[in-house]
Amino acid sequence: MLQVKGLTKFFRSPRRKTRRQQDRPTHRGKVIYAVRDVSFHAERGAILGLLGPNGAGKTTLLRVLSTALKPSAGTADFDGVDIVENPLEVRRKIGFLSDNTGLYGRLTAREMVEYFGRLHGINRAQLKHRIDELFELLDMTDFADRKNDTLSSGMKRKVSIVRTLVHDPDVIMLDEPTTGLDVAAAEAILQFIKSRKTDGKTVLFCTHHMHEVERLCDRVVVLHQGSLRFQGSLEQMRRDSGQIHLDKAFLTLIASEGSQ
Repeated sequence: MLQVKGLTKFFRSPRRKTRRQQDRPTHRGKVIYAVRDVSFHAERGAILGLLGPNGAGKTTLLRVLSTALKPSAGTADFDGVDIVENPLEVRRKIGFLSDNTGLYGRLTAREMVEYFGRLHGINRAQLKHRIDELFELLDMTDFADRKNDTLSSGMKRKVSIVRTLVHDPDVIMLDEPTTGLDVAAAEAILQFIKSRKTDGKTVLFCTHHMHEVERLCDRVVVLHQGSLRFQGSLEQMRRDSGQIHLDKAFLTLIASEGSQ
């Protein structure tokens, strides 16, 4: 289970700001608030959608939760393991697919995953079994021994996902995993994400695609300008916004300054 408690992350503001920056509520004095006092939770065996327009603070929030960035205030914990007090243990418990995960082009898909499996300390026999299992689940066996720089975008995304999950993390954080993919590749990844839920994993799923939210998510968190605008079920989202369609519900929530 993931518990986020009053999480805040700010950065030093540039000396010269445009008029547009000066008018933005994320710019306060000499700092820029990417995330401001955000609290929510994500249960085991559930998929939580993380929604927000570009610049809402979603990627910064995920980077803080992954311990790549330190929070300016507040904290979070994964099954009681605190991101500030014990970041190394947190990294063992999570798998984080960022929006710009790179692959080593000269390695094959299998070699890439093996490399990261060894970094996690997985013994050779367990690692082979784990890779075979994941490659089968994501239909990757046909290109397992091809070099990464020869793979399509969909194939590369699958390699990145398997790299993220090779150590069988309890909590999985995915930042827009289907962006730029064709229908077949996106469908395979969505089905795979859904299967993680049945395995009892906690999944934090960041996307701009409302049809993906409709299909996968049990609850959603909506961020706008670094602040929490909504958390709850899809039905609560519709009810609170007064909208039937999720895209319109989302737009209504981020347009309302008083939404919580």
